[in-house]
Amino acid sequence: MALSKRKRAKVIRWVQYGILVAVVAVIAFAADWSRIGAAFFDLEVAAEQFPDVITIGLVNTVIYTALGFGFGLLLGLLLALMRLSTVAINRWVAGAYVEFFRGLPALLVILAVGTGIPLAFPGIILDKYVALMLALGIVGAAYMAETFRAGIQAVPRGQIEAARSLGMSPARTMITVVIPQAFKIILPPLTNELILLTKDSSLALFLGSSIDEYELTQFGRVALNESRSLTPVLVAGLCYLAITIPLSYLSRYLERRTGGKKIASPEAPGLEVAA
Repeated sequence: MALSKRKRAKVIRWVQYGILVAVVAVIAFAADWSRIGAAFFDLEVAAEQFPDVITIGLVNTVIYTALGFGFGLLLGLLLALMRLSTVAINRWVAGAYVEFFRGLPALLVILAVGTGIPLAFPGIILDKYVALMLALGIVGAAYMAETFRAGIQAVPRGQIEAARSLGMSPARTMITVVIPQAFKIILPPLTNELILLTKDSSLALFLGSSIDEYELTQFGRVALNESRSLTPVLVAGLCYLAITIPLSYLSRYLERRTGGKKIASPEAPGLEVAA
């Protein structure tokens, strides 16, 4: 007897639950929990990480990420405008940049900036903060440029036409009408890029640094070598989650806050301009 569509869906759902329970049970019985506890949950080793893992590792990770994201945001917006330009050379340069840096691993860019620039330009010594700002920003801009371009193109054409009918120049229309609305559209993907840059900042360990410049991954790796325990890695991972999880909530908060505030121009009903 053939099952109805509803019953068939119910059976499939319970089969999935059963597979999940079976997998969890196999892992639970097969794992050596005493060794896992000793390796990952050594409270004495965890206590030794504080407060340095916060005051040094976490703080530096946030600083590196913020610098890279800020630079990438500005560069990404410029690249997006170049890709939408009516001047062919601007589109070609921006397109080549996006394709080139989206195809390269972030590690290669960090090494190229951190060690390549001083080699290519003798006498120039990049501070680690500057090197990471440039490297992370260069990589992030290649992705954010496409996000910006999609957001700008998603703004209704009528908004641009209404602004131009009021006598606004193309530049003023872009700055006061298009870009603010595009930001509302692209907040979620920008937050995702911020999370990715947070994790990419872990590659800073390949540039070498003093203890005051350690980020979370480097801090965890050094502590791992010293303690011969995986607990520092777990602590570093929890610190990363302390950054990325609030970012997800911040994204939703910003969506609610900006999505509900559309300011209509008194001169042209339906035209949304920046406050």
